[in-house]
Amino acid sequence: MQTTSVHAPEPVGSGHAGGAPLPSAVRLRRPGWRDPRLLVGLVLVALSVALGSWLVATAGRTVPVLVARDALVPGSTVQTEDLDVRQVRLPEDGALYLAPGDELPSGLTVVRTVGAGELVPWTALSTDVDLGLRPLAVRPARAVSEQVAVGSVVELWHVPEDGAPQRVADSLTVAELSVDTGAFTVEQGPTVHVLVPVDDLPLVLGALAAEGAVELVHVPGVAGRP
Repeated sequence: MQTTSVHAPEPVGSGHAGGAPLPSAVRLRRPGWRDPRLLVGLVLVALSVALGSWLVATAGRTVPVLVARDALVPGSTVQTEDLDVRQVRLPEDGALYLAPGDELPSGLTVVRTVGAGELVPWTALSTDVDLGLRPLAVRPARAVSEQVAVGSVVELWHVPEDGAPQRVADSLTVAELSVDTGAFTVEQGPTVHVLVPVDDLPLVLGALAAEGAVELVHVPGVAGRP
């Protein structure tokens, strides 16, 4: 009698064509504390936080300085009562400006205009200096512009009774405004004290003494004469 052999079938999924084994699955691992990429990220975050804190602290840092209470004009002397203390942020060296506690030398004179509320730099002050300027009172025929104030710049014009107006002097710094209580105060306005260079005094005094009137014209956007 002939015997027939029966072979068991191969399990499904035990291989693919050719008999090669299937590849095993790859597992993702969570990065640990020793991972260089994680350490670099933490360092960058720490640096960003430190830099932001430094910028905020620097932006809010202020120092006390002295500012002009009212406009300081060339030729005037500076006293402690002419200054106020204010907290400001200075991008540059604060030693360039007057500060509380600074000793003001006697006879400290303003050599260039410092506006009201502005920082007072040491370069705008000097001692025992003749600027070649002389204060002169001018009473214009008509009321001056509202923009004419201490520290502003004006032109002086002479208006003859018969003839064309002529400019006598320019770039004159206003040193003082004084108001009279007379009957014509409203019409004429205040007396304006201007700083006149010594070389221009003959022309200015001649215009004030001549027949006709004098007028002061405000010059916008110009700082006072040094």
